[in-house]
Amino acid sequence: MSRNGDGGNVPPGIRPLRVLFGLAPVRHWVLYDWAESAFATTIMVAFFPVLLTHFWNTGTPGQALSRLGIATSLAAGVVALAAPLLGALADRADARTWGLAVCAGLGVLATASLDFVGRGQWLVALTIFSLALVGYSGGNAFYNSLLPHRCRPQEMDQVSCAGYAAGYLGGGLLFAGNIFVVAHPAILGLTSRLAALRFVFADVALWWALFTLPILFDRRSPGRIRAGWGTVARGGWNQFRATFREVRRLRQVSVFLLAYWCYIDGINTIIRMAVSYGLSLGFPSSSLIVAILLTQAVAFPATFGFTWIARHTSALRALSWGIGIYVLVTVAAVFMTNVLEFYALAGVIGLVQGGTQALSRSLYARLIPREKSAEFFGFYGTVGKFSAILGPLLMALTERWSGNARVAIGSIVVLFVVGAYFLHRVDWREGETVADTL
Repeated sequence: MSRNGDGGNVPPGIRPLRVLFGLAPVRHWVLYDWAESAFATTIMVAFFPVLLTHFWNTGTPGQALSRLGIATSLAAGVVALAAPLLGALADRADARTWGLAVCAGLGVLATASLDFVGRGQWLVALTIFSLALVGYSGGNAFYNSLLPHRCRPQEMDQVSCAGYAAGYLGGGLLFAGNIFVVAHPAILGLTSRLAALRFVFADVALWWALFTLPILFDRRSPGRIRAGWGTVARGGWNQFRATFREVRRLRQVSVFLLAYWCYIDGINTIIRMAVSYGLSLGFPSSSLIVAILLTQAVAFPATFGFTWIARHTSALRALSWGIGIYVLVTVAAVFMTNVLEFYALAGVIGLVQGGTQALSRSLYARLIPREKSAEFFGFYGTVGKFSAILGPLLMALTERWSGNARVAIGSIVVLFVVGAYFLHRVDWREGETVADTL
């Protein structure tokens, strides 16, 4: 086992493109990112809000926005609260793949069901969408927990980056295809753009299901049930309580999670608020769609670039550079005046978005006990879900105080600075040594 105390200086190991296209032991794991990213890009970010506002909603666009925000927050809260306990159950039963199958199945079925929701049925649409979000987020928690079981420790940076790269490529390809279908519905024999928008839910569900199958049927995936479910449930609850206390005792894990909470909150806030911020500056909505495609296109090769940087410097240094670039992007956004600048910033975000997320995942995996990976990644997922609260609240309070959206977006710099500070307070040598002994 090759570790060091600087946050992971990566040896040559396996090559990212081999991970994505040819190396069987991890290829099936990587393909799940390709599968589920179609939901995130096509449904969650783009087309569901459009249909909610113009087809399912019975009130004003403002009401649609409010309803979507409430549903998204409730779904995130459910996953945030349930993820650690579900992780404990999965570890106890050695059923991480089983948990992934259940969550992905829920997400696929809910996504496909949206195609059958009638006009004006906003409550039904939001309920089904919330179930899809629960499946998507819960599935990611189990998927992340499989990382330490699919590769050697010195390969985790490369494999994690390959997963994110596959997600950007797969999600971007299907998103581009769906945009073309919506613009030209007759090419598939559809009668209108509305019919094409509804068709998108079916093709995303099919894509998600099809590319999830390899990891579910891979015999290397831990997925056997060791005991009866009653025993597993009691043991899982006890293990969850014990691990909660353990996280508090594991100083380096706690410090990393605090750092992650801050800087990932900044990243998520930029992702979630960029569209609203662009609209507040008077940019056309069509430009925002182009920006989403641009970010996806840039993020695929750039995530592999982060693997190269991590291999030749260290994962910690590469992650730090990524956070620094986010600081510069946020400051530049304060002074942005036209659509071309919006495109430029979207491209720069694409350069660092996948790499920062992937290296965060692999660095965290170094600090946790391998046999409790699902449970500890449950806490990791919980931190990620709760991180959707602080940044938007900070922007809202700043905008109310200043009356200026530019000042509000600039306030996000604080989250990156605080996150970087705590990230460099982590003692990686101590954390990795403790993880190896548990």
